[in-house]
Amino acid sequence: MKCPFCHEADNRVIDSRLSKDGNMVRRRRACDKCSRRFTTYERVEETMPLVVKKDGRREAYDRLKIVNGLKRACEKRPVSSDTIEAVADRIERGLQERGEKEVPSSLIGEATMRELHDIDPVAYVRFASVYRSFKDINEFMVELEELLKERKGQPAKPAGEKPKKGPEHR
Repeated sequence: MKCPFCHEADNRVIDSRLSKDGNMVRRRRACDKCSRRFTTYERVEETMPLVVKKDGRREAYDRLKIVNGLKRACEKRPVSSDTIEAVADRIERGLQERGEKEVPSSLIGEATMRELHDIDPVAYVRFASVYRSFKDINEFMVELEELLKERKGQPAKPAGEKPKKGPEHR
């Protein structure tokens, strides 16, 4: 492992700890050349499915895309980095448990939205507005109204149901 400061390969492990969930090892290291300390994480490499994009292209699963999307949605919100990592872990675990070689990108997007819905309503709306690419303000308002109904304990309409037209709904 190269030192991130001086790029020297010689360093030693000072401390190793297992993560809370037992899926990762955190190691504190000290560089033999510059004496600075840094942290590395070690996890089991598991095979992930290919992601099938809307246009049919296939690309390798990239955890960083999920984490970055979550970070953007949760920017300036009271959501910790640990929570974001835990959400990415749950989404990743769900993909692995499916055991499929390929998964549609929509499956990952919907899983991300479900997780955000439970964590922070503002982050959820931010992510949904980009992910669902609302065509106009009415589509956006329908999503907000559903979120408000759920928070008040009222049953929500099924996703994708069109708003009713009429004077009382304008």
